[in-house]
Amino acid sequence: MKLVIQIVLWIVIIFLGWKLWTSIMGPVEFNKVKEARYAKVIKNLKDIQASELAHKEITGTFTGNWDSLVHFIETAQYAITQRRDSSYADVAKNKAFGISEGYYIDVSLIDTLGFTPVKDSLFGNSDRYKTMMNVPIEGVNAKFDLKAGKITKNDATYAVFEAKVPKDVVLHDLNKDLVIQEKQVQSVDGVNGAFIKVGSMDEVDTSGNWPKIYDTVNK
Repeated sequence: MKLVIQIVLWIVIIFLGWKLWTSIMGPVEFNKVKEARYAKVIKNLKDIQASELAHKEITGTFTGNWDSLVHFIETAQYAITQRRDSSYADVAKNKAFGISEGYYIDVSLIDTLGFTPVKDSLFGNSDRYKTMMNVPIEGVNAKFDLKAGKITKNDATYAVFEAKVPKDVVLHDLNKDLVIQEKQVQSVDGVNGAFIKVGSMDEVDTSGNWPKIYDTVNK
């Protein structure tokens, strides 16, 4: 009987030790995997951000269509310009004062020197823009949700865009309780909310919702 009690006690001790270990190491391992996956996701989102900003600079608006964005990167060009200052005689004012010259109008002229492809400027020799819309997590077959449109703020209309993916998708195979906690994060050191995203359909904001640490990781 004494032997049976000792065996049961050892089983209880081992079980409690295992529970203690998992309660400590579970979150540690979760955070390690989470941060590695977030870094991959954010790298793609930064490519999307750069592409959308280039699209806005050249076309005047953002796009909510992946095919359109890829086509833009492959075909659009930046104009290489040079600004120079000049002036010319203010004929009306000089005539009013009865002089041939004396008053001038200063102007700034923009000369177009040439063009450079958007693809080369943003991605160099890489073709990763062709897959930047895919969520880069093993076992996940999903694309970032991309939207674009316009909003009105203070009687002015602004172009906006947003690309995002739910944390549920990125952390799909991890501890569900820890994922629920992660979706509720509101911290300067964390990725806030239930999504990892860049841009906004509600605010004039083209930044991402990740902390600066991930900008360092992705350099």
